[in-house]
Amino acid sequence: MQQILQQAQRMQQQVLAAQQELAEAEVTGSAGGGLVTATVNGSGELQTVNIDPKVVDPDDTETLGDLVVAAVRDANRQAQELAQQKLGPVAGGLGGLGDLGGLGGLGGGTGGPALPGFPQ
Repeated sequence: MQQILQQAQRMQQQVLAAQQELAEAEVTGSAGGGLVTATVNGSGELQTVNIDPKVVDPDDTETLGDLVVAAVRDANRQAQELAQQKLGPVAGGLGGLGDLGGLGGLGGGTGGPALPGFPQ
């Protein structure tokens, strides 16, 4: 029993370390050949959006909006992949421990928080 508790404590430390790495990580997604980029942190929170002036057409704001959404989705996808890389091995070792509450979705889930006005 003591050995199981020690293993659980080690796994908890690994999860906390991976979560800290994710909180500090940033990934950038792009669309339109890099004309629009979006940077999110490891939690999928949008940090920045950069738009090349060449893509701004006042008569076609719909395309610009589509490019922004695509860049944000790309960045969120990369954040999910990063989370899977960091937390997947740790969460995989938790199989058989039953319901883990909020830890159950460590290795996957949806693409982070939805942005107001943007479909997920």
